[in-house]
Amino acid sequence: FSGGVKVKICGFVQYLNLFGVAIGYTIASSISMMAIKRSNCFYKSGGKNPCRMNANPYMIGFGIAEILLSQIPGFDQLHWLSLVAAVMSFTYSSIGLGLGIGKVIENGKISGSLTGISVGTVTQTQKIWKSFQALGDIAFAYSFSMILVEIQDTIKSPPSEAKTMKKATLISVVVTTLFYMFCGCFGYAAFGDMSPGNLLTGFGFYNPYWLLDIANAAIVIHHVGAYRVSCQPLYAFIEKEAAQRFPDSEFITKDIKIPIPGFRPYNLNLFRMIWRTLFVVLTTVISMLLPFFNDIVRLLGALGFWPLTVYFPVEMYIVQKKIPKWSKRWLCLQILSVACLIITMAAAAGSVAGIVGDLKSIKPFQTSY
Repeated sequence: FSGGVKVKICGFVQYLNLFGVAIGYTIASSISMMAIKRSNCFYKSGGKNPCRMNANPYMIGFGIAEILLSQIPGFDQLHWLSLVAAVMSFTYSSIGLGLGIGKVIENGKISGSLTGISVGTVTQTQKIWKSFQALGDIAFAYSFSMILVEIQDTIKSPPSEAKTMKKATLISVVVTTLFYMFCGCFGYAAFGDMSPGNLLTGFGFYNPYWLLDIANAAIVIHHVGAYRVSCQPLYAFIEKEAAQRFPDSEFITKDIKIPIPGFRPYNLNLFRMIWRTLFVVLTTVISMLLPFFNDIVRLLGALGFWPLTVYFPVEMYIVQKKIPKWSKRWLCLQILSVACLIITMAAAAGSVAGIVGDLKSIKPFQTSY
């Protein structure tokens, strides 16, 4: 490939993944909103009411919020939203970890085993697929590479943006890994083979119901912010392309200044308003058609992990550092890339198998939980 072709492939994969992430956040937020209502319903009925409900109204509500937030023009005006999302992420992760530790102490033993769910409880084929699906979950947890460069673009210097981001990435990866490892291990230690797909919405925990409400509210707030921040590169790309192709179109290029008392005027762009609104509507409708969160997340993680987090960064590093072909370092990097490709293919296969299973039991726009 020439450099130009690789850039286009990388961009296509990145934007496709961002589109998928928007769908994933919509589904996840609706599940957490339903979990809040269900936990209160269970509490009031003493667990007698199954409290089934439809996800569609919650997805629509989330979509309306994103339509409003999508009108914020760019990254430089999103720092407060990123901060709120980060605090919320820390909040619900801490609650999930705390509840897991508490449940292990309450049980007085560690459930589960080092090899996971045993064959017999599930078939050998199911265990293989579930193992592959778990790889997709892990891959999705490290999908930050999609917006890494976009965030770096907004950082002030000195020190250099690359230096700042290197430090920030190291800290975030270490903290993320520790939290996910602790949450995963203690969640499994608490429930063993009966562990729900999501500790905070799968009702492994029922009490204290108010703490679960706080955790799920934090998830919703986090995803509201994460959706907006994650979609910004895609928004910016489409708007830049449109302005370059139609530089004389006032509909695309003209900003209408709307005065806001006590604040600086808001620049309303008709093209931006309409296209971003349509984007949110489309992701919301697709979410309502495919309302199964775990397998969608796994597939997104699988598809984005190898190209965006491994292959392209490795190739860029080789070119930047002028690493000779067939040298020891070059071979090690290629082995790493191939190993991650195999993991991605396995995770994608498992995720597709999960989605096929979900499609057999879910009716679009109708299924209740």
